[in-house]
Amino acid sequence: RSRFIVRRPPAEHFNGVVMVEWLNVTGGPDKDIDWWLSGHHFVREGYAFIAVSAQQVGLDTLKEWSPGRYGTLDVTHDGMVERDGLSYDVFSAVAKAVLRQGENPASGQIDILGGLRAETLIATGHSQSAGRLATYFNNIHPLDPVFDGGMVHGGGGRLRDDQDVRLFKVMAETDMRRRAADPQPDTSYFRQWEVAGTAHADYDFEVEYSRMRLLADGQPLAEAAPRNPGCALPTHSRVPFRNVLNAAYEHLVRWVEDGTEPPTAPRLRVARLLPDLELARDKHGNVLGGIRLAAHAVPTANNTGMNSPADGGSRFCGLYGSHEPFEAATLQRLYPTHAGYVEAVREVVGQNLADGYILPYAAARTIRAAEAAKIGR
Repeated sequence: RSRFIVRRPPAEHFNGVVMVEWLNVTGGPDKDIDWWLSGHHFVREGYAFIAVSAQQVGLDTLKEWSPGRYGTLDVTHDGMVERDGLSYDVFSAVAKAVLRQGENPASGQIDILGGLRAETLIATGHSQSAGRLATYFNNIHPLDPVFDGGMVHGGGGRLRDDQDVRLFKVMAETDMRRRAADPQPDTSYFRQWEVAGTAHADYDFEVEYSRMRLLADGQPLAEAAPRNPGCALPTHSRVPFRNVLNAAYEHLVRWVEDGTEPPTAPRLRVARLLPDLELARDKHGNVLGGIRLAAHAVPTANNTGMNSPADGGSRFCGLYGSHEPFEAATLQRLYPTHAGYVEAVREVVGQNLADGYILPYAAARTIRAAEAAKIGR
């Protein structure tokens, strides 16, 4: 007995693709992190979206919050299966409940898409959920395939690429602290992108998390703001990881539907492997290599994926990355005129767009933000 939530567009706007997210339970409650990061994109492009509660700790939080509504939920088979052993079956079962093109519901079956029919089914998950998906695609999915592709981001080990399912991994700088030492090569069934200067839980992530907490407390969403978790460095990279992730979703769908392989991308550069891995950095401390968005390639701050707790700080500080704005003198030296700054941003955005690493609406938004900035004025 589990729970899933369906968000679906009107039939005339449905693009035929259903995203199925493995909800993240780090910290207890279910978190639909893929919706936080890409919900606007999914709505814009006409995706259907299903969020799956597959793990017991998320259900326990629901049961405590509303025992009358959620008290019967259980994914342990009445305590007989421990450590989320049934989570993979739960995830597959929800996917199997999605009706495909040409299918009709069996007698008594609920049509969870409300009349829509899926052409493509994509599994997606972030962080801990990415780790669960890696296990799922490596060991469970080959036994009884149901998904056409998978988006694993912010975590997960090596993914097998010997099965007929396209798998895409998008990683923040934070996520490559150890993984950069043993890169998995791209193949016809696997692609990995690494986004320079991005954090596992960045500024956009934190604002969405704030909105969720405000909503739960009945407070105005306009008050959403990042917390101060007490980290050694100012927190939350401003390099927008979601812009790359959204482009990757579009590439994954085309890869599945017509075989068009996504572009490859340079990996983050490693300065030293031993005794501890160190990523190569420029004179400002910004990492080299990887996909370089305008916020990173035309920097106005030191944005990294790295941080650590100060005394008494949050144990999650290592996930937040850092953001340290440049001093005024540095900005003046780098960008003596506003027009020069905007032109530099335009050049990087144009290259990112040509390379397929961002989408046109994200490109336009980035340029508008540069035009509105005070840099060089």
